[in-house]
Amino acid sequence: MDKALYVAMTGAQASLQAQGTVSHNLANANTHGFKAALANTRAFPIQGNGYPSRIDAMHVDQGFDRGLGAQQVTGNALDVSLRQDRWLAVQASDGSEAYTRGGELTLTANGQLVTNGGRAVLDEAGNPIAIPPNQALEIGSDGTISIIPQGEGPQTMLQLTRMRVVEAPAERLQRGGDGLMRNTDPTQPFVQATGKALDSGSLEASNVDAAGALVQMIQLQRQFEMQVKVIKHGDENAQSANTLLRVSG
Repeated sequence: MDKALYVAMTGAQASLQAQGTVSHNLANANTHGFKAALANTRAFPIQGNGYPSRIDAMHVDQGFDRGLGAQQVTGNALDVSLRQDRWLAVQASDGSEAYTRGGELTLTANGQLVTNGGRAVLDEAGNPIAIPPNQALEIGSDGTISIIPQGEGPQTMLQLTRMRVVEAPAERLQRGGDGLMRNTDPTQPFVQATGKALDSGSLEASNVDAAGALVQMIQLQRQFEMQVKVIKHGDENAQSANTLLRVSG
């Protein structure tokens, strides 16, 4: 009976963890550039002395869904939508390089280019980008930033800098607790993306399927309830068996 209780208990734990993943996806259904987290379970035989009859139901983090979200045209010169497997380099809170697809950019009061979450956008050299006062700004498809200086005519447009947009396959990215992606192998830095890397004046929506996530949440809840019932009935059976043993003794 203890084997059944163990399997049900680990299954319930895995269901709770999966529910946490799905709820996180739902919470970010309206976050621009968000990639849905994937979760699954797998059987893990418990090692040790004796016959390996106990099987742990283990929660597995399967990364994220790399599919593109819907494109939303905004007309804002500071909004960028990145192409497949292209990621914008930003500065994390610890000063390290991290990556995001959230292309809703803004300028601070001192001219620093940041994401909607306040992360500094990096240039090709890995430095935060600062933009001087200007009367027009344009972001090219390769990430170059051009401006018309304040008080000047259109013929004075100059290329200021280029954003660091890297080409990064999904299998080499891991999401951190701050929601930013990081290189799983820092010894092999990502390279600057070539060619058309982004579209300006538009944003990528989250690729979370809200309706599907709600259905999955209901399924996980029912699964958890079933596993808890197994644990409860197993405990009741164990108590009944102990009572019979005491009576027969």
